[in-house]
Amino acid sequence: MGKLYDKQLKSLNGKPQEKVFELPDGEGLSIRASLKGKLNWQYRYRWGNKPRRLGLGVYPEMSLGDAREMVKQCQKWLNKNLEPHVQVELEQNQAVEKVTVRQALEYWIDEYAKENRANYLKHQRQFEVHIYPYIGKLPLEEVETRHWLECLDRVRKGVPGKRRPAPTAAGYILGNSKQALRFCRVRNFAHSTVLDDLTVNDVGAKAAKKERYLSIPELTKLLHWCAGDKGNTYYRTLGFLLVCFGARTQEIRESKVQEWNLTERIWTVPASNSKTGKKIIRPIPNKLIPFISELVAAKDSGDWLLGDYKRSEAVSAYATTVEKAIASQEKWNWHDLRRTFATHITDLDIAPHITELLLGHELGGVFSTYNRNTYLKDKLHALDTWVDFIEGLISSIGDNVNEIEIKSQTKGVRYG
Repeated sequence: MGKLYDKQLKSLNGKPQEKVFELPDGEGLSIRASLKGKLNWQYRYRWGNKPRRLGLGVYPEMSLGDAREMVKQCQKWLNKNLEPHVQVELEQNQAVEKVTVRQALEYWIDEYAKENRANYLKHQRQFEVHIYPYIGKLPLEEVETRHWLECLDRVRKGVPGKRRPAPTAAGYILGNSKQALRFCRVRNFAHSTVLDDLTVNDVGAKAAKKERYLSIPELTKLLHWCAGDKGNTYYRTLGFLLVCFGARTQEIRESKVQEWNLTERIWTVPASNSKTGKKIIRPIPNKLIPFISELVAAKDSGDWLLGDYKRSEAVSAYATTVEKAIASQEKWNWHDLRRTFATHITDLDIAPHITELLLGHELGGVFSTYNRNTYLKDKLHALDTWVDFIEGLISSIGDNVNEIEIKSQTKGVRYG
């Protein structure tokens, strides 16, 4: 029986063949060539008086020498009455077990979340703060449910003097961790089922369905704060734009000047900043053009529209400062401004589907399949109507207030 040579294998590798064939090397080892020229190592042996065939690997990733060494190992297993196929699986599983918790979660972030989660950086940050420092270096297979619970309980209960209790965040981290471990199992990257039986209620609390929105008096006070000169300029500008567009905080926080086409008067949120993973197109209200123009002119191309980049945690925390500044009686956050926008713009006789599109939601049913209309004219009418309404609110604050004024990073910007 002939022996194989590297030169022979190199000449066959990647070369299309007229038919599938095998070339023997001896001792049960052979290489199988596919029609596309892919070379796979095969080992034939008998187990329980039945012929078996074991795939060893692909050439050239597995060299001729490595394949022969693998056959010798298989023969040793057979001499010990051990099934080679089973032993190979056991060795592969042992290699998988060496994957650490951090490697498993990062695998999910890199291979799934970055493409499918607009806020993947938030997931990554939560893992870095609450999981990696405690169990990140441990082999995933060796980490028990109780180890995960210690991390999640720390989030739920908080750390005195350092971090307040966050039961909703604990549930959120559990959900992402469970999805990550399942993703690793399906792809045979790592294996762990210790989180499968846990629910959000076991570690924290589900995010409550929120109904908070700012009343007209509250919204008026917020707009007055945005138009004034007290408080951080970044956040006054952020708050004003969130009210005007009903956008998600991330869409404004990570907005760059290149997204704003002042010639066409269009703001395009890229898919990377959109929760749905699809770009969002919004017209710029006519009365906001001077304001946006000043913001864009104050920055170099490619820079942040707000002049700086701030982490989501810092932006979220500042909402409490704004609450105090406008003397809110009930807590709210930046995201509640979207509900405020949707609630009050509807009172201005704006069609519900236009409101949904301005919020960046996808239309359901046949609309999502067949209707590709961007409704730019309807959107512009809605936003112009909304900004006129906002202008009226600010004008009602006092006799001397008859226009909106927001001071940018460099100078006052007026629109009205």
